[in-house]
Amino acid sequence: MTLTRGTVSVSHLEGTKVGYRMLASNPSSPTLLLIIPFTTTVDYYLPEFENQQLTERVNLIAIEPLGHGTTETRAQTITYWDSALAFLETLDALGIDQAFVMGTSQGGWIAARMALLAPSRVRGIILIGTSMDAESAASRELGCWDGCEATAALVQLSHDLSPMPDFVTGDGYSDFLMDIGYGKGVTQVLRKKWAESIRSIYSGDAGKRKICMAAVCISSRDGLHSRLPHIECPVLWMQGTDDVVFSVANAEKEIKLFKNAPEARLIPMQGGVHFLSFTHEKEIHQNILQFIGRWKST
Repeated sequence: MTLTRGTVSVSHLEGTKVGYRMLASNPSSPTLLLIIPFTTTVDYYLPEFENQQLTERVNLIAIEPLGHGTTETRAQTITYWDSALAFLETLDALGIDQAFVMGTSQGGWIAARMALLAPSRVRGIILIGTSMDAESAASRELGCWDGCEATAALVQLSHDLSPMPDFVTGDGYSDFLMDIGYGKGVTQVLRKKWAESIRSIYSGDAGKRKICMAAVCISSRDGLHSRLPHIECPVLWMQGTDDVVFSVANAEKEIKLFKNAPEARLIPMQGGVHFLSFTHEKEIHQNILQFIGRWKST
């Protein structure tokens, strides 16, 4: 097995460096692209890279969207479509023609966009703790969070273009992410790990601009409801019942919009939190392997 961690230079947005971590076991094995949740890094998917059943059967690539980790771009305003296009160029740079794409939370939004942009290259999408809507009143009525309110301070800060060399996110932000992501069972080890990661990435003027770009992406993203019938690859959606960000009721509504997918399956997971692999790691890995096993030869 070959483990690689670094960046790939792509042309999108007049030049972008995309951060990734890749573990390739066999050139003939299917590839699974893993897209991280908000303000984490490729380290979010360490449980997948450490799972021998997965790594023996699937080549893994974890990847960091614009506004995250070691990914860098010259652009000052970005969208999830930009990340999707940059990821497709990253696959080109790594010599990968086709892949299954899995995303947690915002990663699900990007996975769906990749399937829309490059239907011949995305063999299937796996959605975890996500939504296909904008930050809408309709989604809040179904029990989803108010993402515009949650990101309002960072969005407002994005309007101030003056240099902020002393910018730091503070512990309040990382604690907020831990609480909504991992839930009541979050460990002190995880709190420390991600507090250090967020402090390292999102500090100084460059860090301020990066986290503000990421926040604007959430609050202003476009919904995909009218586009989902155009996704023709298989879809697996896993959603925790204790997810405080996106609800099972919302997922039940939206999975029906994949009208032309050969499979569109929702699996609610009892007691599962937003970062679902924290409470249901074994179940997620089993479903990944079964899903890829069903569709890798089509």
